[in-house]
Amino acid sequence: MEIDPDEIPSMYRTLAGAVVPRPIAWVSTTSPEGVDNLAPYSFFNVVAIDPPVVMFAPVDDDESPDGLKDTPRNIRENEEFVVNAVTESVAEAMNETSATLPTGESEFDRAGISRTDTRAVAPPRVAESPVAFECSLYEMLDVGGSTMVLGEVEWVHLDDEVTTGGKLDVDKLDAVGRLSGSLYATTENRFSMERPP
Repeated sequence: MEIDPDEIPSMYRTLAGAVVPRPIAWVSTTSPEGVDNLAPYSFFNVVAIDPPVVMFAPVDDDESPDGLKDTPRNIRENEEFVVNAVTESVAEAMNETSATLPTGESEFDRAGISRTDTRAVAPPRVAESPVAFECSLYEMLDVGGSTMVLGEVEWVHLDDEVTTGGKLDVDKLDAVGRLSGSLYATTENRFSMERPP
């Protein structure tokens, strides 16, 4: 099978089905009116180490006057957000926060997620998440029908249960990744390979 992107209505299924598993950024923001927003995005990754920068890319909202969903709009206004890790214990709650809610209604409340304080930014983080990156806006870029949000990590929260010797231990972090459609994956089945010199 060969695909010409110009000949089909959308490349979403092909790209989202082939680039797997994708880590999930569970992004918390606060609106200018003080409403806490929480939404998952699987177009997410690390961009740079120095400075530490992460990115996620929400698809634009055709129904919104400015084309933005609540999360990127809040970030544009306040220039702050938190990326919370998704683990198996919060996967169902994460899925619940993907529901489309009216602006002004909080996904934290809908999904029964606990807020907890942050150190460097105003939006709360997810208390149930063992890893959280507090971020300031580095840059927002329009990329086709999406808005890529880059955030500089200003503070990191790590639960002791996912650390060994004061460092994040990937063997203790039961992260969940997005596959395609309603399918997700865990990081339970792992193998190791030494990088050649």
